[in-house]
Amino acid sequence: MSLPSFSSQLIADVGISLGDEGKGRLIPEIAEELAHSPHRVSVVLKVNGGANSGHTAAGIKLNLLPSGVVEREIPHLAIGSGVVADPRKVHWEARPLEARGFQVYSRLLVDERTLVSDLTHRLLDLAWEDYRVNVLAEEPRGSTGRGITPAYQDEVGQWQITYADFLGSRAEFTRKLAQRADRALRTIQHVCRVSPERFAEFFSRLTAAEQRANAEAIETGIYAREEFDFSRFLGSGPFSLNLEALVAVYWEAGQALTRNIGEVRELILNETAAGRSVIGEFGQAYWLDKRHGFSPNVTASHTYTPEFFESAGIPVQPIHTFGVAKAYDTKVGTHTFLTEMDPQHPLTDILKKLEFGTSTGRQRMVGWFDAVEKGDALRYGGFQDLMINKADALTHSGAWNGDLLIAIAYEDASGRRYQHVPRNEAIRRTLRPVYTRHPGWSTDISQVRSFKDLPGNAQRYVAAMMRSILDVAYGIGARPGASQLPNLRYLGVGPNPSQIIKDVPATADLVELR
Repeated sequence: MSLPSFSSQLIADVGISLGDEGKGRLIPEIAEELAHSPHRVSVVLKVNGGANSGHTAAGIKLNLLPSGVVEREIPHLAIGSGVVADPRKVHWEARPLEARGFQVYSRLLVDERTLVSDLTHRLLDLAWEDYRVNVLAEEPRGSTGRGITPAYQDEVGQWQITYADFLGSRAEFTRKLAQRADRALRTIQHVCRVSPERFAEFFSRLTAAEQRANAEAIETGIYAREEFDFSRFLGSGPFSLNLEALVAVYWEAGQALTRNIGEVRELILNETAAGRSVIGEFGQAYWLDKRHGFSPNVTASHTYTPEFFESAGIPVQPIHTFGVAKAYDTKVGTHTFLTEMDPQHPLTDILKKLEFGTSTGRQRMVGWFDAVEKGDALRYGGFQDLMINKADALTHSGAWNGDLLIAIAYEDASGRRYQHVPRNEAIRRTLRPVYTRHPGWSTDISQVRSFKDLPGNAQRYVAAMMRSILDVAYGIGARPGASQLPNLRYLGVGPNPSQIIKDVPATADLVELR
């Protein structure tokens, strides 16, 4: 089957659940599909978030750099103005990749208006989490501790430091960073009410986290262990910082990137004018958007297609959106998780062995496929194509040999049914999912490369996922014409780049499969 080509040279790679869908692996697929086209991919743009969004592409784990780094033929890796980026983290990812033969610095362009995040934001991140737990006696939010929310708060509060500041004077940068540090320390001490002992402990936590995350770079000698020792930034007294050391380290990191700082908007306009394609890589997913998700378990940026234009700095125009999901659901943190599997269910243990956060290493919760969330992402966010990953993980094995469930609606205690996700969290958390049941399969599908070779029950489960998404988005049986339906372009049946089925029938035919 030959699917229609992409409807725009601008392509958005977005998640339609709560993150961790496998968005990183989509980029090599799009690049390969367009490799011999006049519209080959020439730019992969990191659109939003920061080093809190972990992506894996071709086995390479990334947090901040665009996943296009693994595609050596893509000439430009861009970080948009909608991103908050710690310059030290840029180097911590780039230098080990360069040592492995991936060109990063020669392809990297960071927009002048990209926000600089730094240690003060990470300290604030930990302090606000401490405040939730020790002052408000609430559950922790589950932050990555990478300082993303505090960095965006500086933007909203008009205290920005941008990458353009690295092109200015050191004196001006020092003034801005000193003011930022003063605000952070006063907030940590007087608003968050962190104890001096816990404040000092923050530096140990950051050190341990980064030395663990960068263990390979340390072992191979790319970086000394001391590079990730945050205790050097502790000041001489409680709630103080060694500002001289802080400025020196961040100024040096920024200066090493001055050749990489420029106009992302011009790059994208020039490349599209020349007929080439741009992929916008998003962190997190639709239901973690700071406006459309459910606080406090959202990220601090906009996580869906419209942010492409804000971060790139170009006019709104047609864009091809690629929604990415898994064949089941996962979540990290304290979210309301309506479709969470029973901890004693035999499939729970199988899936949990696969599910750990790329950024944090935290165990993810696992649940049944929630078509209500994904259907709403289609109805209100829109996407032209879909990639569903990890279908192979649902294959019967061990004690697991039962039916698969798909949530098609929610219901309250009185039996009232909700066909869409309520926007009021107080209502949502009282609901229970309404499931359809679908027979599973026992045949290993990890080596299957054609949809027709899948077991019949696997084919029908895939069809049921698509049908359920459409029923939520448009109403049961009420769908637009075949040309307007999103197609399941890629079906992942294993973690390796080759383990993808690319000949799924067109959606109008697929949903009729019973």
